[in-house]
Amino acid sequence: MSTLEQQFAAAQKDVQSLSERPDNDTLLELYSFYKQATEGDVSGEKPGPFDFKARAKYDAWEARKGMSREVAMKAYVRLVEHLK
Repeated sequence: MSTLEQQFAAAQKDVQSLSERPDNDTLLELYSFYKQATEGDVSGEKPGPFDFKARAKYDAWEARKGMSREVAMKAYVRLVEHLK
């Protein structure tokens, strides 16, 4: 396992034990970086306009389209470090 992958795995654990819950925008950022790092570009059908939560998550992930796995992992780790 590479150092970046180890840092990413550690950040996933750290995010579970943050002292306070991040705001919704930050949660969407974390989600989008995580999904881009683990699954790549967005896939599946875009949720309907009245499924607000699913639509926001989809849109946040879609905004990362084309971002490499490594860049997404680094961004996730940096964001978690900032939140700690």
